[in-house]
Amino acid sequence: MNVKASLVLSLLVGLVLSVPAKGELRHYVANLDQSAWQLSRSSPIECRLEHDIPAYGTAVFTSIASKELNLLFTLDMWNKPDEVTQATLMSRPPAWRPGANTKHLSELTYQRYFNGEVPKRAAWNMLTELEQGMEPTFYYADWHNRNNKVAVGLSAVNFQQRYRQFKQCMAGLLPYSFDDIAFTVLNYEFDSTQLNPFSKQQLARIEEYLRYDPSLELVLVDAYTDSYGGRGINDKVSLSRATNVKDFFIAQGIEPQRILTVGHGERRHVANNDNSDERARNRRVVIRISK
Repeated sequence: MNVKASLVLSLLVGLVLSVPAKGELRHYVANLDQSAWQLSRSSPIECRLEHDIPAYGTAVFTSIASKELNLLFTLDMWNKPDEVTQATLMSRPPAWRPGANTKHLSELTYQRYFNGEVPKRAAWNMLTELEQGMEPTFYYADWHNRNNKVAVGLSAVNFQQRYRQFKQCMAGLLPYSFDDIAFTVLNYEFDSTQLNPFSKQQLARIEEYLRYDPSLELVLVDAYTDSYGGRGINDKVSLSRATNVKDFFIAQGIEPQRILTVGHGERRHVANNDNSDERARNRRVVIRISK
């Protein structure tokens, strides 16, 4: 244990020991009979591991589909902080493990009216401590009475099996997030409604994501052509491309009234039409998705 951690631990122990003279310590933690963990969400776009803390709230570990493995811990409190509050996160042994060392994990700030959050590294440390049978515990002063101290602990009882399921879920998360598909540009072969190979891959990613999360509020589809052919023909070609994309979203379960399509024809180019590469950039459909 380093000097800073030792100092924090000494101060914390002194604070707890001094509580009876100045105030009280309220300790929220599930007992052996109450402790339960559940995998509340398990899909390729989100994994969610929850633990109820009686009379206080819920502890939540969340990992979502992304290019990088991510993890967030949220302390979902029944009563949100009434002011900005500093908290100390410790790993302490449960009553049935006397002699185990208490560890300092992190210093945190609770924002007013918001749940408490723990960043990625500290959240992983919490899971490691739970896996070893320890109790990650938050200590802070009551925002209604600074003399009263609060301890909020996560019990490791019944944790192991659900944690294995949580890790299995994380291993199956998609390697891209909603933000990666929320704005997508599809390009087409010359004089065709057929997508080029890369755009087919992009559309396949959207299809895979929507398979697990079809709850979209709005899909905007804007279709464009290059300048070859007459303007009237290009308007029809762009509208046909937009309609094909709309049909794709309908097939994925998106309600038709949530999909807006516009065929712009050869207007609004993003490149000039002097060579084949530039014309290919103009033959496009832009998809914008909101949740």
